[in-house]
Amino acid sequence: MKRDKLLMTPGPTNVPYAVREAMGRPIIHHRTKEFEYFFSQMNDGLKKVFQTSNYVLTLASSGTGGMEAAIINAFSPGDKVLVANTGVFGDRFVKIAKAYGLNVITMDISWGNGVDAKEIEKILNSEKGKDIKGVLATHNETSTGVANDIQGIGEILKNRDCIFVVDAISSLGGLEIKTDEWGIDILIAGSQKALMLPPGLAFVSVSDKAWAAIEKSKMPKFYFDFLAYRKSLDKNTTPYTPAVALIIAATESLNMILDEGLENTFKRHKRLANICRAGVEALGLEFFADARYMSDLITSIKAPEGIDIEKVRKILNIKYDIMVAGGQQHLKGKIMRIGHMGYVDEFDVLRTLSALEMALLEVGYKVELGSALSAAQKAMNDAKQY
Repeated sequence: MKRDKLLMTPGPTNVPYAVREAMGRPIIHHRTKEFEYFFSQMNDGLKKVFQTSNYVLTLASSGTGGMEAAIINAFSPGDKVLVANTGVFGDRFVKIAKAYGLNVITMDISWGNGVDAKEIEKILNSEKGKDIKGVLATHNETSTGVANDIQGIGEILKNRDCIFVVDAISSLGGLEIKTDEWGIDILIAGSQKALMLPPGLAFVSVSDKAWAAIEKSKMPKFYFDFLAYRKSLDKNTTPYTPAVALIIAATESLNMILDEGLENTFKRHKRLANICRAGVEALGLEFFADARYMSDLITSIKAPEGIDIEKVRKILNIKYDIMVAGGQQHLKGKIMRIGHMGYVDEFDVLRTLSALEMALLEVGYKVELGSALSAAQKAMNDAKQY
């Protein structure tokens, strides 16, 4: 019997029925009071989830578009920036910054490890760190399963004359992130991760400190010009044709998060991570991410010796209708990544672990059937209810 594919990936993620239903309504024109109502509702919800009083801009793009937009608005050609590179998406910041002629200093952290905020402070205090105009970091590095200490970095940067730009594309709505309190000047989020929407929207919050830099930026820009978005936002609209159906859907997904309560949402994701890890450990599998930096949104697992992890993924996808992610770049074929963010509950994790047992057994890995489920259920039972 065919059923909907269960997306246990780091994005796109499962989309709730209410959100899908909202997208299926008759389309409305974007220059109407009706659209302004939905746009206003979405913007109010975004501010609460971002935990900010700043403007939150909405772009019709993927998260990468939000990253590029942040760089071309906040800096000028030749500006020096420091990028904390912990994986594929830290490296994406490096590539975008270099493409626009920035002077990039890179902190290359071994994949599976996180950023030490004190190391950033050392660089900023050194000769190499002189005249740095911005620090760019990834909150949740989905390519490795690592969550970085954004709060710690923010504390270091609060009283410095540089912009703190954070990729929270996969983490917003899943991990605690206090935009204003942590001193984040530009925070970028994507629709298709913990926010439970299809791909197509990027959200960017901008602080007063960042606006001062934006007003001085000499980088060429048109479609992604934040000043145009701010001007339109003051009129409760957008400068160009927005993704109308996605914006209406976003009002639903944000309401779901706020109805659950931010703290409860974060606790749920931590609970899902603990359940998943308990099952993985019971199978004798090794985690890829360092225990100090493990993300509560994604579990990265090393391929066992002699086991074709890509074949395991294929069995999960084709035979059991569960999609998990593989490794990227030099980690392809070496790790598997189970996402547990957004519209996911405990029984989705249990279903995934059950199928994982069967898939591993099929490729020749020794499995005591039920071991992962038993450990996961125990973790589920032991966890405190919120």
